[in-house]
Amino acid sequence: MTENTELKLSPLCRVIEQDGKTLRVEICEDGDGGWLLEVFDEFNNSTVWEDSFESDQDALFEIEATIREEGIDCLIGPVDGGML
Repeated sequence: MTENTELKLSPLCRVIEQDGKTLRVEICEDGDGGWLLEVFDEFNNSTVWEDSFESDQDALFEIEATIREEGIDCLIGPVDGGML
């Protein structure tokens, strides 16, 4: 994807709340027919999946499975966003 390419967000983007914690899920087209998944926690830390997904629904299934299997805390970073 080039720098000037406008990201097309999926309508499946959403906010997930669990155990008093919040994640913002962004799913966008990668420009090559795939879908990228990035999750932001309440402190604006970001987790990005390296591989693209065949569909935006597959990306959503992945984040839901991750939360179900590993818990929401696996996606929550430090309060200071890792800054020193």
